[in-house]
Amino acid sequence: MESFEEFDPAWVEELRRVYYDEIDRVDLMVGLYAEPKPEGFGFSDMAFRIFILMASRRLNSDRFFTTDYTSRIYTQAGLDWIDANDMSSVLLRHFPDLLPSLRNVENAFAPWSRVGSR
Repeated sequence: MESFEEFDPAWVEELRRVYYDEIDRVDLMVGLYAEPKPEGFGFSDMAFRIFILMASRRLNSDRFFTTDYTSRIYTQAGLDWIDANDMSSVLLRHFPDLLPSLRNVENAFAPWSRVGSR
């Protein structure tokens, strides 16, 4: 952000006050929560960019996804279970009412169907 006006208008005045009208003082997390969200999204563009950049780093540095991703650690049944499931199956196991929204979605991280919309 280069100016306070880029934040959600509901937060501009308070952010200016708290951060002494200096945009460079705004904390990253506070700024992410104060950013406007694109229509239909649950979080801001910058939060998405940071998530994407950090996701591969987290996976590559987690021993349970790298050196210890073995049947010795997980058992073969555990590895088979991991391979047989994805985010959609996890969501549906805990929230079966989501089935209409996820029915034709190949990837739970992609946009979902809107039930009842045309």
